[in-house]
Amino acid sequence: MLFPKRSLLLTLFLGFCIALHAQDNERPSIPEKTAGLEKKEGYFNYYWDAMAGKIWLEIPKNRQDFLYVNALSAGVGSNDIGLDRGQLGNTRIVRFELIGNKVLLQQPNMRYRATSSNPKEVQAVEEAFASSVLWGFQIEAEDEQAYLIDLTPLLLSDAHGVAQSLKSSKQGSYSLEESRSAVYLPRSKNFPKNTELEATLTFLGQPEGSYIRSVTPTPSAVTVRMHHSFIELPDANYEPRAFDPRCGYFFEEYADYASPINQPMVKKWIARHRLEKKNPELPKSEPVEPIVYYMDPGTPEPIKSALMEGAGWWNQAFEAAGYINAFQVKELPEGADMLDVRYNVIQWVHRATRG
Repeated sequence: MLFPKRSLLLTLFLGFCIALHAQDNERPSIPEKTAGLEKKEGYFNYYWDAMAGKIWLEIPKNRQDFLYVNALSAGVGSNDIGLDRGQLGNTRIVRFELIGNKVLLQQPNMRYRATSSNPKEVQAVEEAFASSVLWGFQIEAEDEQAYLIDLTPLLLSDAHGVAQSLKSSKQGSYSLEESRSAVYLPRSKNFPKNTELEATLTFLGQPEGSYIRSVTPTPSAVTVRMHHSFIELPDANYEPRAFDPRCGYFFEEYADYASPINQPMVKKWIARHRLEKKNPELPKSEPVEPIVYYMDPGTPEPIKSALMEGAGWWNQAFEAAGYINAFQVKELPEGADMLDVRYNVIQWVHRATRG
């Protein structure tokens, strides 16, 4: 009778171990993981962990593509180096991809496409060219609607390439110092169409150039602020427009492998605002929504008034194109935030030198 008892005890022990292992593998819920943390609701909900100095980001399970933009909100201040306040970095269309216990921030290759209703044709082009995984995150918690990740490592990275810019401008070899870097809360905010997060980053090195010495109090420690924006893409009603060289502005370019053999494979589209006539049957009409730019409140006078007047001259060109009062320049309304993507802003940037 001893053998059956031993078998029973072994079975119970193994069952107990399996149950414990299953409990260990269960992720906590998002409310459990974020208990006591400050929640900021908006385009991507996030939580501020003051004790750990971390930003926890919710990734919706019905995730969609979005725009990821990095920029310098506080720069170096030298025209010759070029790391200015408000300087935009890369603007990327990205998505969060779930793979096992990881979430990857992936950038699909938009330079090569197939505009086709045949999914196999689209797949063939997608698989022919490399994509880019910009970052990887462990899933720390989840619920029915979302996953939770620690976004802090991305925020505290040199996404803008500051160290490389200092090196290429012959100002010295610098590297990011994590102990002197942290999330910057005053400019970490949430809005309905965009999530804005910022970090103070310090780069340590041996200054070799005169430019960095002239604009930094301690040139061996260069501190800037790096901004990260997650922005909702336009809806499906936005219609792209083919580029015309006469417009004198930038364009987006890609190769369309589904193009007919008698047409160019390279497509060019103008970068533009959405502008639609309220009365399209009339030769001249007010727009459904005008293009409105707001002045940076930090712009000094009389430059501020001159900029507003000069920018307003663009309205003459729009009127010649058939739009009445389509382009407007205004003061930023009281209580509005320049980080809110719903406001187009003319930003004023100071430098140590003219230019």
